[in-house]
Amino acid sequence: MAVAMGRPFAIQSCLSSSFCSLSKNINKSSFGAAETFFPAKPSSTRCKTIAVHAQQRPTWLPGLDPPPYLDGTLAGDFGFDPLGLGEDPQSLKWYVQAELVHSRFAMAGVAGILFTDLLRVTGIRKLPVWYEAGAVKFEFASTRTLIVVQLLLMGFAETKRYMDFVSPGSQAKEGSFFGLESALEGLEPGYPGGPLLNPLGLAGDIENAHAWKLKEIKNGRLAMVAMAGIFVQAAVTHAGPIDNLMEHLSNPWHKTIIQTLANSGS
Repeated sequence: MAVAMGRPFAIQSCLSSSFCSLSKNINKSSFGAAETFFPAKPSSTRCKTIAVHAQQRPTWLPGLDPPPYLDGTLAGDFGFDPLGLGEDPQSLKWYVQAELVHSRFAMAGVAGILFTDLLRVTGIRKLPVWYEAGAVKFEFASTRTLIVVQLLLMGFAETKRYMDFVSPGSQAKEGSFFGLESALEGLEPGYPGGPLLNPLGLAGDIENAHAWKLKEIKNGRLAMVAMAGIFVQAAVTHAGPIDNLMEHLSNPWHKTIIQTLANSGS
């Protein structure tokens, strides 16, 4: 009998008409424990072997062994890498940082879209729908000025982030950030921390903050999926997410994604 849950180990059980004294030899590894029972009287004993699989950590697909380079030490590591992008250790470090940054941008983007769309739909503020916000002309500055300022600010921040990735801790040295190094207190690449970016001190000891890292990356992945959904909704319905939600709630059985996609194709 085989139960597929992970890496295998064998259990040999013995059945005998007479009393069997059993000795157990346990060999533990990082993936499971191998247990073998040896009967005292092999001649009068019938033995059968049962193959059992044990798994020590959850994976994205139950029963699937994760690749060896994804050993569960990374936050949010569930062994998902079907394309083998993380086989190279240096590439894996870069992908971890890239996912972290995209997660944070997605969380900020989803929150901003939902909040402004709620203000627009309720009439609290006269705002454009989110995908038309970029076409709005601001009185305090021209579009060209805003683009230049954004490129300078974002370019500076991303350059500092990359330098800290290449040389961890280099951007926390005195004089490297206009005297604001003490306010940032770089904890490790991707986690600048300090009073400015970690005002509540939730992850003061970043090396032992695995639970907080896991929560952030889970919420970030959910936000990236939500952002993709908002993009598709806007392209298909030409409406904001709150408008889509209200339309669905007005007739839940007939205003669904199935009817929307069917009508868009016709």
